[in-house]
Amino acid sequence: MGAMLVLVITLAAISICQDIGKRFKIDITDQKLYTLSDGTKAILAKLNQPITAKLFYAETAALKGPDQIRFFNNYYQFVRALLEEYVAVSKGMLKLEVIDPRPFSEEEAEAVRYDLQKFPITQEESFFFGLVIKTQFGVEKVIKFFSPDRQNFVEYDISYLIDTAITREKSKIGILSSLPVMGDDMTGYMAQMMRMQGRQPKGAWTIVEQLRRQYEVKQVPTDVNDINDVDILLVIHPKDLPERTVFAIDQYVLKGGRTILCVDPHCLSDTPAQPQNPMMPQQQSQKSDLNALTVNWGVTMPDNTIAGDLNLALAARMGEDGIVGFLGLRPGCFSKESVSTAELNQVTFLYAGALNEAGEPMDPNAPPLDVKRTPLVTTTDQGNTIRVDSPYELMFRDPAILRNKFTPGVKPVIMGYLLTGKFKTAFPNGIAVEIPVESDDAGDENKDEEEKTTTKLIKPEITRAVEDCAVIVFSDVDFISDMVAYRESFFGSKMVVGDNSALLLNAIDELSGSSDLVSIRSRGNFRRPFGVVDAIEKEAQEKTAEKMKAVEAEIAAYNADLQKMLASAKEGDEEVLGNAIIKQRRDLEQRIYDAERQKRVIRMQGREGIDGLGRKLQRLNTLMIPIAVLIVAIAVGLRRSSRKRHYISHASDA
Repeated sequence: MGAMLVLVITLAAISICQDIGKRFKIDITDQKLYTLSDGTKAILAKLNQPITAKLFYAETAALKGPDQIRFFNNYYQFVRALLEEYVAVSKGMLKLEVIDPRPFSEEEAEAVRYDLQKFPITQEESFFFGLVIKTQFGVEKVIKFFSPDRQNFVEYDISYLIDTAITREKSKIGILSSLPVMGDDMTGYMAQMMRMQGRQPKGAWTIVEQLRRQYEVKQVPTDVNDINDVDILLVIHPKDLPERTVFAIDQYVLKGGRTILCVDPHCLSDTPAQPQNPMMPQQQSQKSDLNALTVNWGVTMPDNTIAGDLNLALAARMGEDGIVGFLGLRPGCFSKESVSTAELNQVTFLYAGALNEAGEPMDPNAPPLDVKRTPLVTTTDQGNTIRVDSPYELMFRDPAILRNKFTPGVKPVIMGYLLTGKFKTAFPNGIAVEIPVESDDAGDENKDEEEKTTTKLIKPEITRAVEDCAVIVFSDVDFISDMVAYRESFFGSKMVVGDNSALLLNAIDELSGSSDLVSIRSRGNFRRPFGVVDAIEKEAQEKTAEKMKAVEAEIAAYNADLQKMLASAKEGDEEVLGNAIIKQRRDLEQRIYDAERQKRVIRMQGREGIDGLGRKLQRLNTLMIPIAVLIVAIAVGLRRSSRKRHYISHASDA
C-alpha cells in the first residue's frame, strides 16, 4: 500500500512539474536558439489581429522513410518548440496547429493546396514539412519546406512570414546596374525563341530572387532621366553611366530617396567580353565608382587601390597562399553602432576598394559638408591599401606579387559607410542634355538623314536637401554575387554562404526602417569559435609547410645539380652520367618520401591532439551531472549534520 502511494505521488509530481515547466523555461544553448530575439518579440507585439500557424509534418511517414527523412525528426522538434515559444509570447494572438497529413486525408489535400513540397516515401505515404501562416482576412504566407540549409535562419523565416502577413503593401526596390543582375527579363515568347536557337535565358542573381520574395523589385535603366516610384534605390556597379543618369541619382537622393551604392575598383563579376581576335586581347575596365556624387556625400574611392589585410587573407583555391585582397571579414570588422552589421559573423570581400573621407565638396562656393559618416565594414587594425599599376595585376592573380606590395598598417581600411545628413547637389549649375528637334515640314523628302538635336540646360530641382538623406556605400560588388554569397545545395536550391546576403538585406531593412527583421536575420548565421582546435591545426600546418619548403628546396637543388652535370658532360660520358643521374634521383626520391612521411606523422599528431581534446570534453560532459549531484548531496549532508549537532547541543543545554 505504501509503495502504491509513493508511485501515485511520484506520477502526480511529474505531471505538476511538466505543467509548471511549460511556463518556466531555461534556454541553456550557447546561441539561445530557443529564446526569441527582441525583433521577433517586437513583431509579435504589433499583432493587431489573430493569426494561425499551421505546421505540417508527416511524422508517421517519417518513421517509414530512409535515414535522410528520419533526420528531420529532431529538426521538427526544434521548429515546433520554437513555434510554441511564439505562441507563449504572442499573448493569445497566435494559434498553433500541428498537422500530420495522412494519405488520402483532408489534411494531405490541404498540404497539396498550399503547394507544400512533397517527397514520396512509399506508394501511398508522402513526406511534408512546411508552415502556413493565415490571417483572419484570408492572407496566407507559406514556407513550402524547412530545408536544412536554412536551419540557422528558421526564426527569421517564421518572423518574416508573420510580418509580411500583417503588412498590406510591399516596399519597392529599384535596381540600377551595368551588370545583368536581373537576368534576361523576357516574355515567355522571347525566352522560347532563345531556347529554339540553342541559347538558355540567363536567370537573375540569387540576391535579386531573395529580394523579390520580400519586396516589389523593378529594374531602373542605366540611361534614366528621372527616378521615382521606388522606396529604395540599389545601384550595383555603376560603370560608365551617362551624366543624366548620375544627375537623376543625385536628385533622387536629395529628395529623400534611400540609396545603397555598391562600387568596385576591380569587379570580378564583370567578366570582359571575349575578343574576336584572340591574338589581340582587348583591355576592358572592370572598375566602377560614383566619386562625382560621393565626394559631396563625404567619401571618395581612389582608382587602382584595393584594401588588404594579412589577418583576413583568403586563398582562391585550396592549398594556395592567401591573397591579401581576398578578405574573410569576421567579428571586429563590423560596426556595433549599426543594426545592419552589429551581429554579423562572416562576410567575404574580393578586391574591395578603400573609402576615404572627403573634405569640402567640388563646388568651392558651396557651404561646408554636413555629413555624419558611420563606418560599417573595415579591415583589422593591421589592414592597409595596395596600389596596383594596372588592372592586369588583379586579373592574373599572383598572391606573391600582392604580398610583396603590401605593408601592414596601423589603422583599419574602411570598405562600407552609412552616410547621413543634408546633402548638396553635385550639379549646382545643371547639366546640358541634347534633345531631338522636330522638323516643321513633315513631308520634306530631302531632309537630312541625321536627326537634328539641340542642347538644353536642365537645372537641379533641389540644390540642398531639406531633410536628412541616407546613403550606404560599399566598395565591393562581388560580395553579393552568386560565386561568393551562394552555392548549390543538395536539394538543387542556392544555399546561403556566410553573411554576405545578410549584409545587403540588413542594409535595405535598416534604410526602410525594418530594424526588427534585421536583428533576427543577423543572429541566424553564427560560427562557433574553437580556439584550441584552431591553434592545434595551425601548428600542424606550420610544421608541414616547413617540410614542404624543405622538399621543394631539395627538388630545386637537384634540378640545379642536374643542369650542371649535363653542362659539364663530355662526349662518351653518357653511360656514367646516366648512372649518376639515376642514383641522385633515387636519393632525392627517398628524401622526398621521408619528408612526406614526416608530414603525415605531424598531421596525425595534430589530429590526435584534437581527438584527445574531444575525448576530454566528452568525459567532462559525462561526469558533470554526477559531480553536480555529488556536490549537492555533500552540501545537504553537511547541512543536516550541522543542524543535527545544533539540535543535540540545544537538547543537552535544556
